Amino acid sequence: MTEHGDALDADLRVPSCERCPALVESRSRIVDGVGPTDADLLFVGEGPGANEDAEGEPFVGRSGDVLDDALRDAGLARADVRITNCVRCRPPDNRDPTSDELANCRGHLDEEIDRLDPALIVTLGKVPSEHLLDRSVAITSESGDVVDARLAGASRRVLLSVHPAATLYDRSQRDGFFETIARAAELSGGAAGGSGQSRLGEY
Repeated sequence: MTEHGDALDADLRVPSCERCPALVESRSRIVDGVGPTDADLLFVGEGPGANEDAEGEPFVGRSGDVLDDALRDAGLARADVRITNCVRCRPPDNRDPTSDELANCRGHLDEEIDRLDPALIVTLGKVPSEHLLDRSVAITSESGDVVDARLAGASRRVLLSVHPAATLYDRSQRDGFFETIARAAELSGGAAGGSGQSRLGEY
């Protein structure tokens, strides 16, 4: 499905990739998505940082702790959801990925979305929100909004969220972030405590 020929394997992993010279230089590994390959809920971040590059998993370290706490409050475990990034290799000095780097990795993300076919995609932060919606996003004011976007050949529901790290720099964002993750659990039908009744109105 990816035009460059290095498709994802059965576990939705990228076996090898050399498309972005700066990222090949700065990464110690490719950081693939984690979680079930049939999850109903997909979280998409920007790209790996130093912790993610070291451990080979998205959203570890302090921002990962915030995400785990929010998932737990929503009745979900990390093991229930799929977590991935727009780019799979750490940009040097944790800079934002360039538009070329985002474009180079987009085929992997589209294939992951296509094969996963999630009920809901949650974008964590400004970069993944703008990348998937292909427009500028005022993430602080749009966080919590659900939009329909054409992704990987189908119309899909996307829930916008601030990045969990935002709650570390600005405590006032914490409640909103937790509410957005709770809404994600509800919309994807994933919350353990949620009754089917309360969700019928969401569809």
